[in-house]
Amino acid sequence: MGRYVLRRLLQFIPVFLGTTFLIYTLVWAVPGDPFAGKCGDRQCPQDFVDAMTVKYGLDDPLILQYFGYLGKVFTGDFGQTFNGNSIGELIGNAYPITVRLALIALLIQIVIGVTAGVLTGLRGKGFLDNLVLVSTLFLISLPVFVTGSILQIVLGNEWGIIEPTVSSEATWGELIVPGFVVGSISMAYITRLTRTSIAENRRADFVRTAIAKGQPTRRVVGVHLLRNSAIPVITFLGTDLGSLMGGAIVTEGVFNIHGIGGLIFRSIADKEGFMVTTIVVLLVLVYLIMSLIVDLLYAVLDPRIRYD
Repeated sequence: MGRYVLRRLLQFIPVFLGTTFLIYTLVWAVPGDPFAGKCGDRQCPQDFVDAMTVKYGLDDPLILQYFGYLGKVFTGDFGQTFNGNSIGELIGNAYPITVRLALIALLIQIVIGVTAGVLTGLRGKGFLDNLVLVSTLFLISLPVFVTGSILQIVLGNEWGIIEPTVSSEATWGELIVPGFVVGSISMAYITRLTRTSIAENRRADFVRTAIAKGQPTRRVVGVHLLRNSAIPVITFLGTDLGSLMGGAIVTEGVFNIHGIGGLIFRSIADKEGFMVTTIVVLLVLVYLIMSLIVDLLYAVLDPRIRYD
């Protein structure tokens, strides 16, 4: 296992360099003046533009810009925006909010999605199965901003159960409903994926053998059936967590959450290339780490999988 982890970590190096260089190139290839609007309603003087270009190294070849930027990132220096704000400080204020939102969404996906999938997979066709299939299809069909707006109006404006907008503190309790909105579509997919996996493995030889040995139903389901059915679900959850960490731009906009999603949106609109690149570089790291964790969980769930 140790050799496998080391090999995967070494594989991260070319993947990380390739993806981040591609992202850096695409961000700075977007047409437009990055200093437009930085001087109010009037156009910035050419002397100011030239000074800012030199200050941020935008006059260097792209490959030199990239490695210079990457060197600063590895030393913990994320740089500054064109307005002089610290990128590290802005991300440090927004990222914990997005992390809480992502964890709540992931927990909702696991608790509701996996539970509903297991119950319908075990019981087979019937009222509950049809209800879950219709409900998940309904959630998949609805755009996220529609689900968020409906819950905001009904639970916030009409019933007064929640605040229509999230405060600047963004506490765990305030993020429950936005977390449900963010994870609603993935929760529906997880429910269907779990249901299909459970229904398929119910007829597997190892389940019939466990039942023939007289093992209790709880052990058959929990140890044999659920454990072997969890691999595709874990794969989906692992990749989905990376997406959630990227911030839900639409949901954060609906509930006025000052997280990574809103920060990315404002940075793109303001042509803050360094901010966009830094956030995406962090997301690449999240995806790489989650892919490694998911692969290691395969061996934990299925003893037949060995990496050495």
